[in-house]
Amino acid sequence: MSGDQIQILVAMCIYLATVVGIGLYYMRRASESPDNYFIGGRKLGPWIAAMSAEASDMSGWLLMGLPGVAYWFGLSDAFWTAIGLAAGTYINWLAVAKRLRRYSTLAGNSITIPEFLSNRYKEKTKIIQAIGSLFILVFFAVYAGSCFVTFGKLFSKLFGMQYQVVMIAGAVIVILYTFLGGFLAESATDFLQGILMILALCSVLTVGVIAAGGLPTVLGNIKSIPGFMNFFGIAQPQVADGVQQLDAAGKPLFGAAGEYGLLTIISTMSWGLGYFGMPQVLLRFMAINKSSELKKSRRIATIWCVISLFAAVAIGLIGRSLYPAGLLTRSDAENIFVIMSTGLLPAFLAGIVMSGILAATMSSSDSYLLIASSALSRDIFKGIFKKDATDKQVMIASRITLLLVALFGIIIALDENSVIFQVVSFAWAGFGATFGPIILFSLFWKRTTRAGAIAGMLTGGSMVFIWNKLISKLGGVFAIYELFPAFVLSCIAIVVVSLLTKKPDQAILEEFEAAKTYEC
Repeated sequence: MSGDQIQILVAMCIYLATVVGIGLYYMRRASESPDNYFIGGRKLGPWIAAMSAEASDMSGWLLMGLPGVAYWFGLSDAFWTAIGLAAGTYINWLAVAKRLRRYSTLAGNSITIPEFLSNRYKEKTKIIQAIGSLFILVFFAVYAGSCFVTFGKLFSKLFGMQYQVVMIAGAVIVILYTFLGGFLAESATDFLQGILMILALCSVLTVGVIAAGGLPTVLGNIKSIPGFMNFFGIAQPQVADGVQQLDAAGKPLFGAAGEYGLLTIISTMSWGLGYFGMPQVLLRFMAINKSSELKKSRRIATIWCVISLFAAVAIGLIGRSLYPAGLLTRSDAENIFVIMSTGLLPAFLAGIVMSGILAATMSSSDSYLLIASSALSRDIFKGIFKKDATDKQVMIASRITLLLVALFGIIIALDENSVIFQVVSFAWAGFGATFGPIILFSLFWKRTTRAGAIAGMLTGGSMVFIWNKLISKLGGVFAIYELFPAFVLSCIAIVVVSLLTKKPDQAILEEFEAAKTYEC
């Protein structure tokens, strides 16, 4: 290992030791009760709520997946995705946050999303709670796998280590501090990680522009690629067996620009719909200390999101100018942030920036593991099978589940050729379509019934699988991102079934009205 690699490794190890230390610091408080372990006792301040929500949401795909898309396909795909995500972030904080904070407290002091939905409809048999928990277990295992892929790719690229070994080592570290410190440790580390992520993105963007000779030079280099800088076109790398081909002079070959029409833009921007169903974000709304502090959190979260997304897209575009033939597969393209950081920054500083990728990865995977464990231990184990379970039994069940979900995520991540962006997009669609519509209808339409909620969740969650695996293969208009049709069909199912079934009981209607003005 070279001297530069040692410096990078030392910086990253310092960071890893810091987050494990935070887990140890919060261990005692987290173990006091399930309420502390799963939702931090609803004591998050506005800064931690905002930063931890965005850091846990974005994950490693922000620093690797999104720049990789921009490097490979050019501006359009990454740009419209970023626009959808920025809009979704703002609308979610504006419309959903305060109502969910109030309603989740009023509805039996709910501390998980499935529990809130079950309490909202005053279930006796916890069907909604069971359905929601099972979908969480499935999609968060996939999500955790994508985070472990990021960890493995990072260390194997930087140090030439065996991918599977370092991927598993990264998973163990995340498991350790989440296992110990729960939601409090997760939120505190996510706050730190959110700061590190945005600093890393802005630093690499700045040195990248300087190294490329300024913006005019960058634009001059990449505008020559057909469709690369078009909002309504897309670059088409010429590939053979997944590898981009080079001409005699060693320059990458591209075909004619592909079309990027209105349907594709709608499909790409529909990423923003996913926010309404993201448990890791919704839990921050529920966990903030006071609903009055959400306005400040909204501003912080939106500014962070816009800056980070812009920087990530720009890094991919600048990377194609700096290293036009450096990354010849779509999977390798997701290493452009790593290449620029290690190539343009002093070694120790590069190590700190590389910790930004660890931050993005760990801030998401800890959330996924914790929410998945709460889904089984609190929503299924205590909520359905053993309603008299003690707090200690719930905590034990939670930690066992955490280990099992992490193991499944590791199995998913064993393939080092996985494309992070694709793995994340599937899980994102799953949560957006399963929970997004029913969260919105539960908060804003009092005529929604329990049967409508069940129909909407089953329709949205199952349609993600059906559309992705079957319908999208038909091509044409059916190749749209599965989140959009699944979200729409879930909404239709909720409305139709709710109108066809008995009006909600008076107690449910009164609680709905009370939640509008409930102070907490």
